[in-house]
Amino acid sequence: MNTKTVQELQAAVSQLSAQELARFREWFEEFEAKLWDEQFEEDVKSGKLDHLAEQAIADLRAGNCREL
Repeated sequence: MNTKTVQELQAAVSQLSAQELARFREWFEEFEAKLWDEQFEEDVKSGKLDHLAEQAIADLRAGNCREL
């Protein structure tokens, strides 16, 4: 995305009514969450997070965890 497009988006968003801005914010939060979920799933499938799971299991076995 180029700077002009970002500036156009910023200008358009700044012109939204309060109701339109609320709808846009809701859409954007859902959009961003979907992107995060997709990245997380990709990281899990690729094994990128395996070391974190292994460390958590090791901490649990070593008694280094507490109830929340």
